[in-house]
Amino acid sequence: MSDTLERSGVEARIRAGEQAQAQQAALKARMRTKKFDTIAVHGMYDMQAALANQGSIMEPVYLSSAQHFEDSDHLEAALAYLTPAWGYTRIANPSLYYLEQTLGLLESYGFEGEADAMVTSSGMAAVFMATQAFLSREHGHDMNFVASAKCYGGSFQLFTERYQKEQHIDVRWISNNLDINAWEAQIDANTRFLYAEMPSNPSLGVVDIEALANLAHAHNIPLIIDSTLASPALMRPLCHGADIVIHSVSKIMNSSGMSIAGAVVARHHLVSRVGDDALRENFAQYLKLLPARDFGPSLSPMNAIMILNDLRSLRQRADQMSQTAMTVASWLQGVAAVEAVHYPGLANNAEHDIAKRYMRLVDCDDACERYGYMMGFRVAGGAAATRAFLDKLQMIWRATDLGRVKTVATIPAISTHQQQGEAGRAIADIPDNLVRLSVGLEHPDDIMNDLSQALGV
Repeated sequence: MSDTLERSGVEARIRAGEQAQAQQAALKARMRTKKFDTIAVHGMYDMQAALANQGSIMEPVYLSSAQHFEDSDHLEAALAYLTPAWGYTRIANPSLYYLEQTLGLLESYGFEGEADAMVTSSGMAAVFMATQAFLSREHGHDMNFVASAKCYGGSFQLFTERYQKEQHIDVRWISNNLDINAWEAQIDANTRFLYAEMPSNPSLGVVDIEALANLAHAHNIPLIIDSTLASPALMRPLCHGADIVIHSVSKIMNSSGMSIAGAVVARHHLVSRVGDDALRENFAQYLKLLPARDFGPSLSPMNAIMILNDLRSLRQRADQMSQTAMTVASWLQGVAAVEAVHYPGLANNAEHDIAKRYMRLVDCDDACERYGYMMGFRVAGGAAATRAFLDKLQMIWRATDLGRVKTVATIPAISTHQQQGEAGRAIADIPDNLVRLSVGLEHPDDIMNDLSQALGV
């Protein structure tokens, strides 16, 4: 076969791929007109897709590691990323595609621009992929980023141990999230991005997303928000100016607790001082096809399908768990054995007004303030009393998990944030008597009864 004929065969595949992409774009546009719950239930799996899968009305799980191609032209075009294909599960897979598209639609619900998602093997893989892309030395050896010190212990360790100590990247911590002047003072010509959690794990600190986004964009850098504790059911940072949203999908999106996963959701045409046009144009797709191809943080297709099944009831669970958490937090305020309660829904919380501005149950017409399922509280009597309380729990699980249908408690100073050391916990305001409580779907009376007996009240 001549080179001309070979090329015409590849070009035919490219044209067929363009038609398929146009059909998917039209479907995506239709789905963006639907309500949140409808998107969560259907995603991008429609009747046409079902007919191509033996009529299955539920998304099939594709456990094969690789895809068969019709001919060499199809193989060449697919592996050159010239036509849609999944090729190899480390890069793409139909089951992952359905989860990614659903997450992208949910996180961009109400957002005027376009957004896409990439799923990863864990939440920490998502944090790594979202941040590492901006830390290439190709664009200069002197670099820094500015991050809230009130963050998950795994993120703190990635930033301090892997980035700062091993790669000599300057990490500039912010202790007071709401001090915009403090953020601005840390930005210079070598700053690559701003990073924060909203709300934060475990102290439930909040940030003013719009103010941070405006600050970041004034310096031509992106704002990255870890929105794990809110989920798109309660808050969608893209609507408030954030460029990239990170999720540990293992949490409330997968509340059964049977899978572990992460996600990076990014607006198209984000701002950045570094990187090429592909990075700015569609960051999630750029990560998926290039850095993730090489780093290999791929998600299991089976996990993707299990998460999709949990995701369909996300709004309803976020609603009930938030209301129960509010009941428990309000009750804890009146318990003498508790020094302080950290929950953004409490009116006397110092950051309540900021949280109220951003956190709200999606598609709710009544009193829709919802502040999530997690809280922190400090046990009177110090570390010993706190450990005694944890040891006395009879129904509430002692574990480092959160976002589950079952209520879980831990002491961050000896678990999730143990390895960042006393100095690291001090700047993050994580004392040794702080308990992190993730409220599940049990009746609030039973949760409070177990807390009561463990607190000795």
